[in-house]
Amino acid sequence: MKIKFTKMQGAGNDFVVLDETRARLHLSTAQYQFLADRHFGVGADQILSVRAAPVGSQDIDFSYAIHNNDGGEVEHCGNGARCFVRFVRDQGLTTKDTIKVQTMNRVLTLQATPDGQVTVDMGAPRFDPISLPFDPAGLAIKQSGIATLYTLALGDKYLENQAVAGVNTAYVAINNVANCNIDIAVVSMGNPHAVHIVNNAETFDVAHIGPLLATHPRFDRGVNAGFMQIVNRSNIILRVYERGAGETLACGTGACAAVVSGIRQGLLDSKVAVQTHGGLLRIDWQGGDSAVMMTGPATKVFESEIEIPNV
Repeated sequence: MKIKFTKMQGAGNDFVVLDETRARLHLSTAQYQFLADRHFGVGADQILSVRAAPVGSQDIDFSYAIHNNDGGEVEHCGNGARCFVRFVRDQGLTTKDTIKVQTMNRVLTLQATPDGQVTVDMGAPRFDPISLPFDPAGLAIKQSGIATLYTLALGDKYLENQAVAGVNTAYVAINNVANCNIDIAVVSMGNPHAVHIVNNAETFDVAHIGPLLATHPRFDRGVNAGFMQIVNRSNIILRVYERGAGETLACGTGACAAVVSGIRQGLLDSKVAVQTHGGLLRIDWQGGDSAVMMTGPATKVFESEIEIPNV
């Protein structure tokens, strides 16, 4: 089967975008994996399926589905949302500057700005463990500002991974991971996030700690693991290990979750610049039940078509 696609990226988080507004493609898990494969397919962190608004919905312009590069469907993608509005405008599917889009579990408001950036109303964050879901039973907790931090044991697997990698286990202590325990704040941005504050985001061992946290059994459906270095009250450096995708150059919902957790701990102001490996995102949250606003770039890389296997 041959399909048309558009390759896009937002702050280095890259996507294969499919227009399914007229007809659904009904791709299999293996076909999503093929499209995302950087050697045999197109290559992407996620696949975005642009679809018509749900039947009977009011004030909704489109809906969309997100599949990670492992083929699994996920709830939300902030960088993908920015690319979404750029795609539908470029393809002539709408002339609106502001659109509303139905995701798996919430409605997003997306606005294209005159300077080429896109602002996304990401909705209000949630902090109750059941919203992720996350099981905190029996865990040590501490208060940091109005935020609750949970201490997770990473167990012997971390030390085993360190030994395999030839890294001295003293590395654990100097990177805020004492005795293989890690303090996290949990945030739902429509998808689950765990945020850990580190001394140095560039040297922190995301390659080993990221997958251990992302697949921790306390998170029933996995979690996106964020590692935040606070530069000052209005600037952070962030790396995110995404469940089902691995570490990406940027994660929009991860940036929102990190900033929100920092604000609740009294460490950040309401407007924060988030530096990722892929570029700069700007997050604005006024606290309480207010929505998190995210602004960043969305770029079309190229358009083409590809033959995908019938698997």
